[in-house]
Amino acid sequence: MNAAKKIAPRKKTNPALLTIIKKAEEDYRNTEEMFALLGWNRLPAELKVAIEDDVKAYCNELHGQYSTNCSYVQRRRESVDFWIKSYLDGICSLDTALDSLQVRQL
Repeated sequence: MNAAKKIAPRKKTNPALLTIIKKAEEDYRNTEEMFALLGWNRLPAELKVAIEDDVKAYCNELHGQYSTNCSYVQRRRESVDFWIKSYLDGICSLDTALDSLQVRQL
């Protein structure tokens, strides 16, 4: 048998796309690390998505990127903490926690 192995031509990869993917992977790792530090790593994906921006803000503030004394931010943090603890303690259902943590658009 004298069949030659055909090698598929390499597709050129867009460097901008690789940068975006790399950044997304880094953001995901950082967010998952923050969930683990908060003890929230066993939350269902739906709940993680609902509070992802809040967790990223915790991380940014802990890294000293900004600090806030806004009462609205503080109330949101207290709400997130309350509903996550309630869900983890079995006091409320996933649907209740999701509904309570949903950010309503103006």
